[in-house]
Amino acid sequence: IIVLEPTACLRLINLIKLYRSYKPRSRGRIFMSKKIINQNKGGLFNYEVIETYQAGIVLTGPEVKSVKGGQIGLKGSYVSIDGQSELWLVNCHIARYKPAQNVQANYQPERQRKLLLRKKEINSLIGKSKQKGLTIIPTAVYTIKGLIKVDIALAKGKTKIDKRESIKKREINREISSSLKKNTKF
Repeated sequence: IIVLEPTACLRLINLIKLYRSYKPRSRGRIFMSKKIINQNKGGLFNYEVIETYQAGIVLTGPEVKSVKGGQIGLKGSYVSIDGQSELWLVNCHIARYKPAQNVQANYQPERQRKLLLRKKEINSLIGKSKQKGLTIIPTAVYTIKGLIKVDIALAKGKTKIDKRESIKKREINREISSSLKKNTKF
């Protein structure tokens, strides 16, 4: 017979409950892990994000391989809307996939690529982007369940004063985190 104190007994009971409630993950199950491939840091610095949307993107086979390898650049890219209520990603650079050079004979790395959204989301984006000073920019490219997705944002341009404020906030946060790291000893 083992005699335990009341607090130790409660801990042991909680551990047993936790052990019984544990269910191991199945191997075949795919989880919603988000692997970020590239972010548009310049766009996030120059624009104030109002609303974000997740969009699919139409790519060719070698482009998919290139994007999953991290060969995509969002610098200077934006989203345009054509007359048929379709969204297009413009000025997004996807590098040529080296092993598929024969297939990509006339490859254009900065061609327009179609974005896929629901009709309701497209209509709300069209209505909101017609307001003065608002634009649509891509903020990130990532994969979910093996599919390539693009985060697009309805954004408003920042002024120089706003940019300076964001730089000051970033420097203050950096100083605070560095001072906390110096003061904490493990």
